[in-house]
Amino acid sequence: MEKSPQNNLRDRALRLLARREHTRTELARKLSPHVEDSDDIDALLDDLTQTGLLSDQRFAEHFIAAKQKRFGHMKIAHELRAKGLDAESISRLTSGSREQELDAAREVWQKKFPSPPTSAAEKAKQMRFLQGRGFSSDTIYRLFKSSGD
Repeated sequence: MEKSPQNNLRDRALRLLARREHTRTELARKLSPHVEDSDDIDALLDDLTQTGLLSDQRFAEHFIAAKQKRFGHMKIAHELRAKGLDAESISRLTSGSREQELDAAREVWQKKFPSPPTSAAEKAKQMRFLQGRGFSSDTIYRLFKSSGD
C-alpha cells in the first residue's frame, strides 16, 4: 500500500527528530527538498509542535547544556541564531551567571594552556584563543586578573 506524501514527510520528520532535537527552522530546511508546497511543511511543523515532538525551547536547552563547558555565551548565542532561534529566546536562555562563564573559561584556558603566559605576546595569543571560543572580553579580563597576571 502506497503512503501519501504527507505521511512520508511526517515519517521523515520523525526519523530526524528521533536522532536529535531540531529547531523549527532547521527541520523545515531539511524537509523542504522533499515537498513542492511549503504549506505542507508548515502544517506538519505546527502539528509536531502542538504534540510536543518539536520544541525550539527544548532544542536550545540541550544545545546550551552540551556547549556551555567549552564555549562562551557569545559563541553559543551566535550558533543558536544560525539555527533559527529568535533573539529574545537566545538572550533569555544564555543569560547564565557571569561566574558560570568565568568557570568555563578558566577550565578551557587551563586545559589548553597548562602554564600562565610569560610574555605579552603569549598573553595576547591566549586571550585570542578564548575570544575564539566565544568568551566575552569582560570574562577574559576577569580570568587573567584573577589568575594574578
